[in-house]
Amino acid sequence: MERVWGGRAFESLPGKELPAGVPVGELWEVVDREDAQSVVDSGPCKGDSLHCLWRERREEVFGAAYLASSAPRFPLLVKLLDARDTLSVQVHPPASKAAALGGEPKTEVWYFLESHPGALVYAGLKKGVTRAGFEERLAMGGVEETLHSIPVSTGESIFIPSGRLHAIGGGNLIVEIQQNSDTTYRVYDWGRVGLDGAPRALHVGESMESIDFDDFEPGVSGVDSPRVADCPLFRVEKRKVGSGEDIRPAGRFALCVSVDRAVCCGGKEFQKGGFFLVPASGQGLEVGAADGEATILVCTLPV
Repeated sequence: MERVWGGRAFESLPGKELPAGVPVGELWEVVDREDAQSVVDSGPCKGDSLHCLWRERREEVFGAAYLASSAPRFPLLVKLLDARDTLSVQVHPPASKAAALGGEPKTEVWYFLESHPGALVYAGLKKGVTRAGFEERLAMGGVEETLHSIPVSTGESIFIPSGRLHAIGGGNLIVEIQQNSDTTYRVYDWGRVGLDGAPRALHVGESMESIDFDDFEPGVSGVDSPRVADCPLFRVEKRKVGSGEDIRPAGRFALCVSVDRAVCCGGKEFQKGGFFLVPASGQGLEVGAADGEATILVCTLPV
């Protein structure tokens, strides 16, 4: 996905090929949307879309526990983000308001795959900031003084529930695991113009309806924390793997990404930034480091 704030950092990850000469901000790695699909690249399901697997082979691939799910599409969207520059100040609508606003709720978590020295993010409001105070600063042409800024480092993570005001600072390469949604409301964009040279659209009304004005100064999960996210929508943990182990919950799938060194599963090798889905059924699907020890993120859906 070409983005005005994107760059070329994905080229440092093995196997990532970018179109020439454009700033790329997002790689949609695991996706089941009407306009974008992940497709199986090998094995008996080669050529099948993720949507097809979810609709037609759900028990085999994801597990019998999800047969009763009413979700019409695979419930998650997983991305890589390259923030060369700071993103807009934005918010995603909470479930209680999304439909009325014409959008989809979107809760997400960011794992900092690489963060340059001095990198930061904005998340939530500074203590004491009120809706009226925020609106006043917005009318004056800037909201940075109202935002809670957090220095971040490689290996840390932060949870961004729907309704949390946020912006990713420049110098961050991020794994983003989120609800299957593509609704973002921009409330402030630093006076920037888009790739077409015109100011990008803002969604001030929708943003003000969506922002949680009681959300003050959240923190990050540290490098050594095994829990990246644990909410009713998804669970993400950070694990070290060595010679090989079955990382799936009993009878369910696991969605994985290598975050430092190469790992192997099912006879295939996945380098840093490589994503793979371990199906609920099947033998010989242990995940292990290609050499020594590696770190992976393991994402599952709660039952």
